[in-house]
Amino acid sequence: MAKKTAAKSNEKLERIRHSMAHVMAEAVIRLFPDAKIGIGPSIDNGFYYDFDLPRPLTPEDMEKIEGHMKEIIRKGVPFERKAVSREEAEVKFFDQPYKLELIRDLPGGEEISLYTQDTFTDLCRGPHVENSADLNSDAFKLLSIAGAYWRGKETNPMLQRIYGTAWTTPKELRVHLQHLAEMEKRDHRKLGKELDLYSTHEEAGSGLVYWHPHGSRIRLAIENFWRDEHFKNDYEILYTPHIGKSWLWETSGHLDFYKEGMYSAMEIDHQDYYIKPMNCPFHIMIYKTDIRSYRDLPLRWAELGTVYRYERSGVLHGLLRVRGFTQDDAHIICTPDQIEDEILEVLRFSLQMWRSFGFEDIKAYLATKPEKSVGSDDRWEKAGHSLSKAIEAEGLEYEVDQGGGAFYGPKIDLKIKDALGREWQMTTIQFDFNLPERFDMNFVDHDGKEKRPFMVHRALLGSLERFFGVLIEHYGGAFPVWLAPVQAVVIPVAPAFNDYAEEVYKTFRAAGIRVKNDLSDQRMNAKIRNAQNLKIPYMFILGDKELNDKAVSLRPRTGEQKHGMPITGAVRYIKDKIESKELI
Repeated sequence: MAKKTAAKSNEKLERIRHSMAHVMAEAVIRLFPDAKIGIGPSIDNGFYYDFDLPRPLTPEDMEKIEGHMKEIIRKGVPFERKAVSREEAEVKFFDQPYKLELIRDLPGGEEISLYTQDTFTDLCRGPHVENSADLNSDAFKLLSIAGAYWRGKETNPMLQRIYGTAWTTPKELRVHLQHLAEMEKRDHRKLGKELDLYSTHEEAGSGLVYWHPHGSRIRLAIENFWRDEHFKNDYEILYTPHIGKSWLWETSGHLDFYKEGMYSAMEIDHQDYYIKPMNCPFHIMIYKTDIRSYRDLPLRWAELGTVYRYERSGVLHGLLRVRGFTQDDAHIICTPDQIEDEILEVLRFSLQMWRSFGFEDIKAYLATKPEKSVGSDDRWEKAGHSLSKAIEAEGLEYEVDQGGGAFYGPKIDLKIKDALGREWQMTTIQFDFNLPERFDMNFVDHDGKEKRPFMVHRALLGSLERFFGVLIEHYGGAFPVWLAPVQAVVIPVAPAFNDYAEEVYKTFRAAGIRVKNDLSDQRMNAKIRNAQNLKIPYMFILGDKELNDKAVSLRPRTGEQKHGMPITGAVRYIKDKIESKELI
């Protein structure tokens, strides 16, 4: 019953939002009678519509559009559907080139559906509310304006896209707007600049990330933890080249199937070389340097390998979508008899890593054999069984995507929810029946015969860049002390205590704590405010009493100040927090 109620609720919201998109289009045409209209669907939490307008929209225009929308809603006009022929539709939209293009792309003989409300008619399948009065004029808000290429192609005209959100009640709208405000506050691009973590530079190359000292400190802490945990879990670390001859990519199939995502070839010694979009073929080349026995397997090889993939400029987004990134890649190569234990172990390891960073809400998605595939049925069955058995053994909630696997093998995707309840796809555990065949990978089994090993790709964090972006937003920039670029700051209350501050600073630094000494001429309150703005976990306040007692007053980023803490006790306190990887 609950599922049916939720489905009906979602269907109702979809109708509301789709109808709001049409109401918005009518309002825009009231302001710009010569506007050329694109498409206007409902989307998660809202709607949008694309327009070709005589000038860029302004915030004042958005207010006027909202005003006209409220008028249309309160007027109470019906949404009426009409089926027409292709010829009638072309006549109706004779002055709307984008609609004419859509009409001409429709399959021949298909009935064309139009919806009209008030003075506006659109090419649309629906569904809609019955009347604009079914919409709530106090439960919607226009949010933003963005550029969007017509039909997503960079060679097409750039249109202006207006985004809005719509709900059934004003309360739902208020809750959503508060959520958006919190998302904006946590936006990794905003915090990245405020906390001096990273930058990007269009003039030097789009989609490429420059890690600043503070961001690099965090990255180093992540990498060191990553390496340590991989060694504990019997992985070996590899380093591989950044470029390879065309032969490598022809053999792997990337030049056949993935060339549009690769950068152009460079000629070296009259041979074409390509910068790598992924690490897998290099790991296979290492595997093939020797004859492998079943006694050598399993091999668990991991690499923090920087790769480059071409992404259209329109989809680049801070750290979350870039062209150059470091993938925390791993490959597991094992015998058929070992595969169940290996998948169970790699899933356990992945979950342990995510929980170390404070992510507990994790869901698995299992993608199974598609219609077209490579590899024997027996291998697919064995691989799929090992994936589902591992998920169930870990007690994970999961969904099955029947037929949704890649042509070369089934996989598990792990999605995590952050502090705002947003779901992110991160870890992938992917079987590959294709590359072992292409590269003729073998091992010598108990019977002395050569056999094909199982090969599993595993990207745990995904990429360091995207993971860092998610991490910034999850923590809101307030990193736990083990990750924080500056773990503590020493603040003397007056210049008379600067010498003691230097002594305390050196003590903490010698203990391996990332500490800063604020000897600026600012007042104490300003120094504290600066530390809070930089989200530094701990402040050590030093005054007359602390000097006399050889102590500090420890002021956490959150919580009450602890007075008169001995320096050795403060060092141990911070070190314990770092070593235990506490999240607050």
